[in-house]
Amino acid sequence: MFFFFLGWVLIRLSGQLFVQMREHQKKASITHIGAPMESSASKVAASPRPHVVLVASPGAGHLIPMAELARRLVAHHGLAATLVTFTDLSAPNAHPTVLSSLSATQVSTVALPAVPLDDLPADARIETVLWELIGRSIPHLRALLRDISSTASLAALVPDLFGSPVLPLAAELGVPAYVFFPSNTTALALMRSTVELNDGAASGEYRDLPDVLRLPGGVLLRREDYADGFQNSKEPAYARLIEEGRRYRAADGFLVNTFDEMELGNPEEIKQAVEQSTFPPVYPVGPLIRPSSDEDGASACLEWLDSQPTGSVVFLSFGSAGALSVEQTAELADGLEDSGHRFLWVVRMPSLDAINFALFTGHRSDRDDPLAWLPEGFVERTSGRGLAVAAWVPQVRVLSHPATAAFVSHCGWNSTLESVASGVPMVAWPLYAEQSMNAVLLSENVGVALRPRATRADGLIAREAIAAAVRELMDGGEKGRAVRLRAGELQQAAVRACAPEGSSWQMLQEVAGKWKAAALGRQKQ
Repeated sequence: MFFFFLGWVLIRLSGQLFVQMREHQKKASITHIGAPMESSASKVAASPRPHVVLVASPGAGHLIPMAELARRLVAHHGLAATLVTFTDLSAPNAHPTVLSSLSATQVSTVALPAVPLDDLPADARIETVLWELIGRSIPHLRALLRDISSTASLAALVPDLFGSPVLPLAAELGVPAYVFFPSNTTALALMRSTVELNDGAASGEYRDLPDVLRLPGGVLLRREDYADGFQNSKEPAYARLIEEGRRYRAADGFLVNTFDEMELGNPEEIKQAVEQSTFPPVYPVGPLIRPSSDEDGASACLEWLDSQPTGSVVFLSFGSAGALSVEQTAELADGLEDSGHRFLWVVRMPSLDAINFALFTGHRSDRDDPLAWLPEGFVERTSGRGLAVAAWVPQVRVLSHPATAAFVSHCGWNSTLESVASGVPMVAWPLYAEQSMNAVLLSENVGVALRPRATRADGLIAREAIAAAVRELMDGGEKGRAVRLRAGELQQAAVRACAPEGSSWQMLQEVAGKWKAAALGRQKQ
């Protein structure tokens, strides 16, 4: 699915998702405060270990890395954990898969009961729906936290980036609160810069970010690369972002899904920026990616990959929410054909309305065949060296397959980290949310991606640019060799970061140590 800034992206869309969510709520029996909650067990198991409660807002891109965080806290850092989700439609297919994978890990799971949303207007913006969903669920969450506290020592409350409304519960219960950030520190730095820029502004007035922004670590962003919602202070999303960012100041720290080598820069400059910031400290604890064992291993595309030479296939996927226009789909097909290289392409239904985000838009049927939109004869002409697959593949397994040599990606952060963990270099093709910012980081700073540029004002990338990028990466051009070498270095760095005594391991150990010490101190009182 997707990852960061879910709400900011969906602001553009109609109220279709809310209509679907409201219909879902009507079909569900509305559960009132104090009613039983759905759980992986009838009751969260009592544990002598200090207990951390993690709250994942709607979106598989938030749930997947948070589930991995919960696993590691339990398996490596001496904590018990409960992962809390919401009853909604944000990721109906991903939730069961992710949550069932936790059954053997001693991580408890709880789905908070549905809350009534019928009073919200049908055209309510999705960020409004999300915050209302979370805010109205606080009484349920409070009851759960008190229930856990009655049988275990509550050590910390960890909501993800949309869960700032639950932070006051931590203060109420006297436990530490940390925000889980499923993206990178560059995205967090952009949020911090926006909030601090608007400190002291008159009520209801907001200041625009500059046209060019230099962030700690040497990342240089232009306005067109800012994440959705940050580009224009007059848009309602901008005020919401600042409101959310200001609430972050109540947290004790950020757990960020990244690692040191992914965000290069002057360490002293970064340290000073953090020390001078009005935001809490940052702890890089990634990469947090799903194990390949969590994915279905039975797939025709894996059998096809088994028959391909090592390091010969270009993998293309734009995430479960990315959508190309009909014209761009044709250009991509032509570019792949012209490149002469083997490919595995996850094809999704094209967009007919110039919106490159196609989740919950309601204008597609499950019976629609995205392959029918490929150029006439494309599948036949590329048969043998190319495979086009409709909608989905087990991505972690594909990226880690020996035949996979490059990844044409939308630069979603989960996909980025999965690619890095497999040592696969990227062609950066951002579509929405914070993906343009990620593409800048990956191509200009980290050096693990090439980025073909649009050849028209409407953003279309021509077949020639596509073919050239694929050939550069696959044929060993100077830039391609450098990117491939860097991908191998980052893969090893990711392994080191998560190994015992690695930077991310130590960061998480430091935080877990604080939680356990605080929990022990409360027990002695």
